[in-house]
Parts: sequence; structure tokens; C-alpha cells
Amino acid sequence: MSELFTITDEHESLREAVRDVADDKIAPHAAEVDEKAAFPQAAYDALRASDFHSPHIGEEYEGVGADALATSIVIEEVARACASSSLIPAVNKLGTMPLILGASEEVKQVYLPPVARGDAMFSYGLSEREAGSDTASMRTAAKADGDDWIINGQKSWITNAGVSDFYTVMAVTDPDGKRGGNVTAFVLHADDAGFTLGEPERKLGIKGSPTRELFFDGVRIPDSRRVGALGEGLKIALRTLDHTRVTIGAQAVGIAQGALDHALAYVKERSQFGKHIAEFQGIQFMLADMGMKLEAARQMVYVAAAKSERGDADLSYFGAAAKCYASDAAMEITTDAVQLLGGAGYVKDFPLERMMRDAKITQIYEGTNQIQRLVMARHLLK
Repeated sequence: MSELFTITDEHESLREAVRDVADDKIAPHAAEVDEKAAFPQAAYDALRASDFHSPHIGEEYEGVGADALATSIVIEEVARACASSSLIPAVNKLGTMPLILGASEEVKQVYLPPVARGDAMFSYGLSEREAGSDTASMRTAAKADGDDWIINGQKSWITNAGVSDFYTVMAVTDPDGKRGGNVTAFVLHADDAGFTLGEPERKLGIKGSPTRELFFDGVRIPDSRRVGALGEGLKIALRTLDHTRVTIGAQAVGIAQGALDHALAYVKERSQFGKHIAEFQGIQFMLADMGMKLEAARQMVYVAAAKSERGDADLSYFGAAAKCYASDAAMEITTDAVQLLGGAGYVKDFPLERMMRDAKITQIYEGTNQIQRLVMARHLLK
């Protein structure tokens, strides 16, 4: 039986390297990125300079070829400093994973190297206004026209829309076909004629990562931009999420770790009734629970990452479980961290209120935690 996961010396060295970059180049800008709802350009530049912007892409496509566990560590450590910035490597993986799983070698050679080099970013278009969790009911359509496809429709909640150069988009190619088996994946370019963006969403958290709608009005693209076979798009999309839910779990772990770090520093300095509040048993019990939940979440994410790397048959279950547990834990830990700081936790002078707001989205995107529980239950009931 293969080991669940192994943390190597290389993984630990990677963690130290990413943490150094995050502490030095990313954390100092996190509050401003949140306040101005500005894309974290300084973080992107720092991540590109250190090859942490898309570590998952293989060496054959000019990438560094980090395994799934190493990629999770990168995202975790960046999220510890700034959740918005962690969506740079996370969404580059989300956008390119359909290509890695299902595209022809020709398509991979066109699109993966520029992302690996840091010349382009990649987003993922699956959700629609009326087709959120019910992905098979999407209405975006691609109609064949000779050797081209004409795409019409829209996509909602697209992370890093407007800064990404490429978008993996799912569209119905056979309106009379079997539900779920009539969807095909395509790559769209930001400058394609007829491809426009909605206004940036005004969000609770992850404000530095732009979220916008995509609109397609007669967008003509060649068949050479098709990802996988006709009708395989939704299958590829769901397989993608099996892998990338692990990275959302890693993001949640990173946010929670950052919150715990700040809370620990505060309670060891803050004095009340003649002693540091860290000496009170009630505070210690809260910290113990936070640390316990965090480590359990980290272990689940690392197990799921190892399964993602191996392509284990039960990845769907473990990816859902890791994302669900870690995001719930992050919401609880950041909430408790705000509580430990009292009034100081509720104001922007400290990063805890930002971390609490950022944590919430991890329970929602890439499938709400209610959907994750459905995925797990169906696996258990097989």
C-alpha cells in the first residue's frame, strides 16, 4: 500500500523559500491590496521571479514540475500572507488543469509554456448565473461553423477575469444531446472579438483578486482551441475540480495559519489583570482548539494532494473532504482569532478581520461545502 503522503527535505526547503518571499514581498502589500481592491501586482512579480506563480506545470512545458503537494505548500504559504495573492498560482492551476487532463499535445504546447514562463495567466469559466452548482444546465453554447466554433453566452464569478490572458470555457455543443454529455471545453483569448467583461464584483473578501462576468457575443474561434473530445467538457471540468479543490483546501489552511500566528503574537503581548492573557486557561483552550483544527485540516489537504499526484480512484472523495474540512476550519479559526484580539481584531489596524473575510469564500467557491458533502455522501453510499 502506498504511503498517504511524504514530506521531503525538498518540500521543507520549498516552504522556507516561499515563506521568505511571502513575508518580504507579499505581506507588506496585503492590507493595501484589500483596501483598494487592487490586483496584487507586486505579489505576481515576486511569484514570477521565484517561479512560484504556476509551479504545477511540467518541465516539458517550460515549468518547474512541482508535484501536487509542493504546489499546495506554495499556495498555503502565500495565503498565509495574502489570500488574494494565493489565487495567482491557484487559478493558474485551475485554468490549465483541463488542458493537462484532456487537451491534445498540440494545445498543451501552445498554452502551457507562456503560463509557465509568467507571460500569461489562465482562468476557468464554468459557472453561470442560472447554473451555479447545477453545472449541466449551462446555457453558453458553441455552434459549429465549418472549421470554427461560434460561441454565445456568459459565465459568472470568474476569478482573475480581466488580468488573465486565456480562459478555459465550457459550452454546450449539442443542444439536443444527453444532459452533461453535450458540453465541450475551449480556450478563449482575452482579445477575441465579441469577448467582453462585466464590471468587477464588489466582494466581502479576496478583494485583490478580480472577479467578473464573461460575455460571449458571436465569438469565433478555430477548432484547434478545443480541449478534449466533443461532449467531454463537463467530465473534464469535474475531474479538474477533483484536483483543484485540494488547492482551495491549501489556501484555507494558509489563511488559518496566518490568523493563528497573529493571534498567538497578540495574546503573548497583551496584558490584563496583571499578566499576559496567554496565561489564562480560557485563552489557552481556544488556542489549543484552533491549533488542533488547523493541523487536522493540513493533514487532510496533504493526503488529498498526494492522491491528486497519484491519480487515486478515491481522489474525488478526499478532494471534497479536504476542501470542506479545511475551509470550515479556516472560518472557525479566523473567527476565534478576531475574538482573541477583542476590539483590536475588529479593526483594520490588524489583519485578522481581513483574514476572516477572506476565509469565507473558501466555503463557497469550487463547489459550496454543501456540494462537497453531497460528493462525499455519494462516494460512501456506492
